Amino acid sequence: MLKTRVITALILAPIAIGCIFFLPPLGFALFTGIIISIGAWEWANMAGMTAGPARIGYALATALVLFLLLQSTALTVLVLAVIWWVVALLLVRAYPGGSQQWQPVPVRALMGGLVLVPAWVGLNQLRSGDFHLANADNNLLLLLYVFCVVWVADIGAYFAGRAFGKAKLAPRVSPGKSWAGVWGGLVAVAALSLIVSLVIGCSATETGLLLVVSLITGAVSVLGDLLESMLKRFRGIKDSSQLLPGHGGIMDRIDSLTAAIPVFALCITLLGWLQVSPIA
Repeated sequence: MLKTRVITALILAPIAIGCIFFLPPLGFALFTGIIISIGAWEWANMAGMTAGPARIGYALATALVLFLLLQSTALTVLVLAVIWWVVALLLVRAYPGGSQQWQPVPVRALMGGLVLVPAWVGLNQLRSGDFHLANADNNLLLLLYVFCVVWVADIGAYFAGRAFGKAKLAPRVSPGKSWAGVWGGLVAVAALSLIVSLVIGCSATETGLLLVVSLITGAVSVLGDLLESMLKRFRGIKDSSQLLPGHGGIMDRIDSLTAAIPVFALCITLLGWLQVSPIA
């Protein structure tokens, strides 16, 4: 399994890095739209659509929504995304209570749209918006930063959880996660934000704001993971799909990012560090 995971990562990582960091905005929007549409195909299964045509239809419907949003601005979608993730927090906390309310397939399908579409919108807002913070004005570095926030939160959670993880975070949803892991991940995110603030020459106020935004983003990334775990547990499946040998599916790799990206994008837009612009 480890060999398979490594080979898959070695093949996919250069492709993903190349497309994310070297494509122009429209190419970036199309590439990320394909990824989100594949994620929608996987979500359809988590929503209870087991027939192939239904899953493909859901993916195509998601792709159509993304196309219709191509020339729109992001702010309204990002605000709706934040509202959705507050609702998602309540759903995760209540599980398995309340599951009868979102058990119907159309409701779970709608949940997928609320997860996937804002993630794509936020990602392209980060890529295309006019960004400036202290001495930094490179959108590609901005993308790299939000990815690093999620990755660092995950790595910090792993090591802190292994060392101190006795109190479980959400045992009915994801038994492996602990409160110690959450706090360890947030400490790692705080360290990252302070280092980046120093490197790009942030003022004291900017440093404090970036720290708060980064901590919020890191915390929300955990919620993205928990929401997908809840849907998979309810559905009785381990992985979102088997598209990535040794890694599961696309959603298993981007679940944390789907929550973190729109929240981060909205925060820095409201702070004036990123200007609202058409997606592509």
